[in-house]
Formats: sequence, structure tokens, C-alpha cells
Amino acid sequence: MNSPDPAPDFELLDQDGTARTLAGLLAEGGPVVLFFYPAAMTPGCTAESCRFRDLAAEFADVGAQRVGISADAVDTQRAFADKNGFDYPLLADPDGAVARSYGVRRGGPLGSLAPTRRATFVIDTDRRIRHTVASELRMQAHADGALRALRELRAAGERDGRGE
Repeated sequence: MNSPDPAPDFELLDQDGTARTLAGLLAEGGPVVLFFYPAAMTPGCTAESCRFRDLAAEFADVGAQRVGISADAVDTQRAFADKNGFDYPLLADPDGAVARSYGVRRGGPLGSLAPTRRATFVIDTDRRIRHTVASELRMQAHADGALRALRELRAAGERDGRGE
């Protein structure tokens, strides 16, 4: 999915209580892979988040940053990151405002159990969403799909003379 509109900016606390914004993450350099997951410490979300951790070198190779978001509190995000050795920010979106702005906030009875849909957005340095992965059940599809999209974007940039 290519979006003509900029990805919604946000300000959320990471697992260390540090405020993070999309603009700030993009200013640090490279595209941002923003992945939403329903709940920390659950089997599916652990598998998905560990896949992003395990592909750290591949994401670094394409110059992309990985960032996870869920409705969990900062303390829960910290425990999740510590338990699994995550080397990227996990952002707390307890009121679901950011999830809502990205269209992944779930309502109804299921929303109380899993308030956020599993979705991944590849956001280029121009703040445009260049690719989206939306699979509730295929945990590895998120990191793998984002990485594939980033490689295609880099190859297209090199063909167009915009590569590094």
C-alpha cells in the first residue's frame, strides 16, 4: 500500500519511559517499520516480536528501524523487552489513540481482549507508508514482509539513481 498522505505522527513512551515520536524516529535516519501487536507476553505476539529481533542484522542492512506498539503499559513493555532481549523500542499506547489513527484499533467484545489488530507499516523517510502487512495469524509474515518491501524500495531507489 502506498499512501498519498503522511503517516500519522505520534508521541508515546517507550519501555524505558522515554517519549518517542514518529518524526524523531525518522530524523534518527532510515525508514521506520512500525508494528502493532495485540498484547505483550502472549505466544503470538512473542513470536512476532522475536522475529523482528532475530532479523536485526537484515533490518540494519537496509537501514530501517523496528518499533513495536501495543496497548500495554510501560512497565509491561519493559518486562516484555527484558524477558526477550529486544533491541528496539516498544511503545505503550494504553488509550489506543495511535492504533486508532493507523486504523488498527479493535472495538466490540474482542477489543477488550485484543484491543489492537496485528499490522505492520513500512514508513519511508518522507513519512509515507510504502507497505502494509495485515495478518492476524501469520506471525513471521510481518517482519518478513517488511524486509522484502524495504529491499524492493532500496532496489527501486538504486534503479532511479536515488540510492546511496
